[in-house]
Amino acid sequence: MKRWMMAGMLLALVQGTAMADNYPARPVKLIVGYAPGGPVDTAARIYADYLGRTLKQPVVVDNRAGASGAIAADLTAKAAPDGYTLYFVASPTMTMTPLIQKSVNFNPTKDFSYIGLITDYTNVLLINKDFPAKDVNELVEYARKHPEGVSFGSAGVGASNHLSAELLAQMGGVKMLHVPYKGNSPAMADVIGGKVTFMFDITGTAIGHIQGGKVRALAVTSKTRNAALPTVPTMIESGMKNYDLTGWYALIGPQKLPADVVDKLVKAQKSIGDDPAFQQRMTQGGYDLNITGPKPLADRIQRELKLWGGVVKTANIQVD
Repeated sequence: MKRWMMAGMLLALVQGTAMADNYPARPVKLIVGYAPGGPVDTAARIYADYLGRTLKQPVVVDNRAGASGAIAADLTAKAAPDGYTLYFVASPTMTMTPLIQKSVNFNPTKDFSYIGLITDYTNVLLINKDFPAKDVNELVEYARKHPEGVSFGSAGVGASNHLSAELLAQMGGVKMLHVPYKGNSPAMADVIGGKVTFMFDITGTAIGHIQGGKVRALAVTSKTRNAALPTVPTMIESGMKNYDLTGWYALIGPQKLPADVVDKLVKAQKSIGDDPAFQQRMTQGGYDLNITGPKPLADRIQRELKLWGGVVKTANIQVD
C-alpha cells in the first residue's frame, strides 16, 4: 500500500514538473474586470501583448465587466489552477469591493495565487475651475465653514474615488456631500459644469482636461509628485499628513497554482518590466512600473484592506 502511495506521489510530482516545463502549451486567458476602452483595459492589453511575446503563446484579454471587478474575480477564483486563466486585477477589486458589497463571493486573501504587482497609478484631485479654493487646505476650510457646501462626484458608491474623497473628509474633520454617478465620465462632466465641486481621477485620464483648462488639479495622491504633473503638489505637501494613496494593477490566478507556474510567470513579469519599449508605453499612459513577486502584493493587499476597512466603517458605506 505504501509503495502505491509513494508511486502516486512521485507520478503527481513528475506530471506537475512536466506541466510547468511545457507551460504554456496553449493560449492563456487574461481576465479584465472592466469594459473595453477604459484605463484598466488599456493597460491590460499592453501587458497582454508583452506577456504573450515573453511566454511565446497568445495572451487573450477577456473582458468580464461588472460589480467593480467582482464578477471577474469570482470567475478567476473558480477557474482551474493550471495557469491558463489569469486576472489582470485593479486594486479596488481586492481592497475595497470585498469591504462594501455584501454579494461578493470571493476572499481576496484566500482564494487566489498572487503572481505580483505590475504597475502603480496616481490619482489627482480635480476641482471646478471657478471654485474659490486654490489648494486642498482652502477646500477643507471652505467645507468647514459651509457644511455640505462642498460636493464630490464618484464613479459610484464604493468606487475608489468615492473612498478617496471620504478619506479626505475624515482626515480634514469635515462633511462633504457625495454624488455618485454611473462611471467617471458623467462625474467629470458635472465637475466641469460646476454641478459638483471636485472628484478624484486617474492622472493619465485627467491630463487632457487639466491641460485644456477645463478643471484645476489641486493635488496628487501619491507620496511624491507625478512626472506628468510636476507642478502639482502632493496631498501630503498640501497638509494632509499620511495621505499617500496609489492604485495598482497586479497579476493573480486561482488558488493553488503550481509553484513552478507561478515562478515562470514571476520571471516573465520581470523580463517584461526590463523591456524599455514596455516601460515607455506604460509611462506614456501615466503609470509607474512596480514589478514585484507575490509577497509584496500580499503585504499591500493586507495593508490596504486595513486602511479602507476603517474608512468604510467610519463612513458607514455598504452596497447590497
